[in-house]
Amino acid sequence: MIYALDSNIISYLLKDNPAVYTQLFKAIDAGCRCIIPSIAYYEIKRGLLAVNATTKMVGFDKLCRDFGVGSMDIHVWNEAARLYAIHSKSGELLEDADFFMAAFCIVNGYTLITNNTGHFKRINELKYVNWTT
Repeated sequence: MIYALDSNIISYLLKDNPAVYTQLFKAIDAGCRCIIPSIAYYEIKRGLLAVNATTKMVGFDKLCRDFGVGSMDIHVWNEAARLYAIHSKSGELLEDADFFMAAFCIVNGYTLITNNTGHFKRINELKYVNWTT
């Protein structure tokens, strides 16, 4: 199984959250892989640069090297557009970043690790887990 880490989960890792680290180590011990979606990379990187968080930047760069950063191809963009169209018709719009993250996971068959389950529960095709509880 491959887990995609949402930006909020990466933030927890950078803050050394014990619950999230416990779940991460369990997943790795079980032979699972983790990946950082490019949209999460952007969200974390811009935040760290904006506040000049050099120490956390070092930790983030290490996470990126260890897990890798996944890219978004035309299939992901098409899925994101499809999700947007469906949810705009029902009046249940999410932030674009959430559609991008969901599409990245759906297209690649990844499970999203997130603390924003309220956002993502509206996307039926998406598999997600919350490691903070």
